[in-house]
Amino acid sequence: MVVSVKQKNTALSDRDVSAYTLAEAARYTRLPPATLRSWMLGREYPTTEGVAQFPPLIRPASLRPPLLSFSNLIEAHVLRSLRTEHGVSVKALRNALTYAEKALRIQRLLLRSELCTDAGRIFLDRYGELIELSASGQLAMRRLFEEHLKRVEWDFAKLPVRFYPFILGSTPSVDRSIVIDPRISFGRPIVKRKGVSTSAIADRIDARESIADIASDYDLTSSEVEQAALYERAA
Repeated sequence: MVVSVKQKNTALSDRDVSAYTLAEAARYTRLPPATLRSWMLGREYPTTEGVAQFPPLIRPASLRPPLLSFSNLIEAHVLRSLRTEHGVSVKALRNALTYAEKALRIQRLLLRSELCTDAGRIFLDRYGELIELSASGQLAMRRLFEEHLKRVEWDFAKLPVRFYPFILGSTPSVDRSIVIDPRISFGRPIVKRKGVSTSAIADRIDARESIADIASDYDLTSSEVEQAALYERAA
């Protein structure tokens, strides 16, 4: 299929437009809002000479008000893989990103499909060294990182186009029934097969409608209805 320049530019604008409040982005990526805020806006920390500040790790689509784009969601999701088991040393992480991007000349590495190749390995190895992670710890970090990358789909330009969030926490799963696509439903989570909003399904279940009736109305399976409700209410 031939993609026109106009179509290509539209996809890019969809990916980078301000779309999510901090609370929404934190819920979709299963991150504590305070953590995501510090990654977006930076964080103060005490020193012997007073208070200093870490610069942000993510450049939000909008600062006033603070809003994230779909691209920012992906960056937060990738960073989450490092936080889940090992915490995030902001200084070490920034140094590892700078090192990998300078060595490989890849801008905004956290967004790129190259994370699945040597670029990702170089970044992880550098980060592991900086936080003095053991060999077994590095292996565990790499496995968790890979599980997170499997939830992202990239296009021909090696940029993210779809995000399949974890239904419950960061539990590895082959299930990809829920998707966030910036071109559909204003980038809100939907059931992939039918494009039905997960929040609409959860609201109907909260209104005491049966799973069978909801599945019939939307031509979904009972499992898809349950997955949508679990995703919406697990945060």
